This record gives sequence, structure tokens and C-alpha cells, in this order.
Amino acid sequence: MSVTAGGATLLSRCLTLLSARGAVAAGCNRGLTVGARSVSMSQSRSRSSTQHVTAGKLARNGEEKKPVICVEGNIASGKTTCLEYFSKTSNIEILTEPISKWRNVRGHNPLALMYQDPERWGITLQTYIQLTMLDRHLSPVTSHPVKMMERSIFSAKYIFVENLFRSGKMPEVDHAVLSEWFDWITTNISIPVDLIVYLQTSPQTCHERLKQRCREEEKVIPLEYLESIHQLHEDWLIKGTSSPLPAPVLVIPADHDLQKMLQQYEENRDKILAAGCL
Repeated sequence: MSVTAGGATLLSRCLTLLSARGAVAAGCNRGLTVGARSVSMSQSRSRSSTQHVTAGKLARNGEEKKPVICVEGNIASGKTTCLEYFSKTSNIEILTEPISKWRNVRGHNPLALMYQDPERWGITLQTYIQLTMLDRHLSPVTSHPVKMMERSIFSAKYIFVENLFRSGKMPEVDHAVLSEWFDWITTNISIPVDLIVYLQTSPQTCHERLKQRCREEEKVIPLEYLESIHQLHEDWLIKGTSSPLPAPVLVIPADHDLQKMLQQYEENRDKILAAGCL
């Protein structure tokens, strides 16, 4: 049996987690809800925020003390802009989605293949995404006091895997295998998340932005796909009717132009960076 370099690295990380078991329970459970057009904090949860952080899980020494923020949203919702803003204005560790890895796995592009034929290549891409997102969550501790990630292993499963399955483009057996992997990971490994920042963007706005940025793999994405992804985000992060929330949710309307979005990030800086107390 051979193991890829990326898989071997992650396996090594999982093994070196063993010096500390258990993880901290979620911090303060406070939040606020304001007008529909302004920023809001959603606490509607189908299950406790400690769902993915329970005693007995493998955890890295000290990792639970470092606030982790996950920026979630549709394709072209503005996640990269958000991350770039905080990387330039705050002492914060930024972890972007490893898209370059998804485009080149030993010369193959599973991201492009999935968009071309999701029924054939969906499980291939999503298995690798699950691996690489876990790798992001388990990245070594740095000197930065806060970690901010683009998406998470949770949205990879709850949004993109579920969309493939519900749309009939992922066979039931593929979905079952991915679900078994995800359940094992979240049951046995501590993956703390302190805050989810949801960039709530209309599918129409995302579609226009997609056409402007002209990424090769995204040229085949129709509006209907973005509408499905949007609804899954709403069900999970706003209505709390689909999958458990690992953390409180801060909702930021993101249909605005760049200047307005930068203003909103500045207005919510303290709330976002104080994620460990939410």
C-alpha cells in the first residue's frame, strides 16, 4: 500500500496529536440579532455547539486555546476579499482553501473533472477536499493569536457533498462512504471552531462575480447550481434545519460593492476577532 506525500503528512499530524486528549467546551453562548439588512448573530442551532468538541477526542496541545474563525459562503461570495482584509489589518493567521491542490493532484485536475462530470468525479474530489480541509484544521500552531480559515471541513460535507447527493449526481454508496469518513473524523479528532462568519450573498450576485473573475473551472457553473448552494447555506447557517452548527454564526450581508464590504469588516472587526468569547 502506498501513501501520498500529503496523506503521509496528515497521518503524521494525527499521530502527533496524541499527547493531549479532550478539548475545551464552547465559550460564552452570547449573541445578538438585529435588523434583516444589517449584521446579525444567529444562535438557532439544531444541536449544541459542542457537537464536534467533546471529551476523549484527539487534540493538539494548546490548540483549543486559539480562537478559530471560519468564513463561509457561496462561490464568489467574497471570502477571499474578507480574508485579505484581515490579513492586512490584523495579527491573524489566514488559511485559504487549498484550491491549487485540488487543481493538481500529481498532474490531474479533479476540480475541473468534477464540474465536467460530477457523478463520475464527485467522490474523487470530495474525498480529497475532506483530506485537505482536515489538514488545514490541524495545521501547526503559529504565533498568531487567531486563526481564520476559508470554509471548513463542515461546509465541505454539509454543503457541497450534500448538494451532489440531493441533486442526484452522487450515488448513494459514494455519499455513504464520505459520510462514514466525516463521522469518524468529527467523532475522534477535535476540530474546534469558535465563530462562523457567513457572507450572505444572493446567487445572482455570485453569478455576476463568477463571470467577471473568469476562473477556468468555473465557466461551466450555472446559476441553478449557485441557487442550490445558497439554499443549503441558508438551511444550515440561518434556519438551523439541516446539519449541526459547530459554532455561533455572524451573518454579514455581502451583495455590496468592495468599499461597502471593507467598511462592514471594519465595523465588525472587534466582534470577529473576539471569537473566543462568543
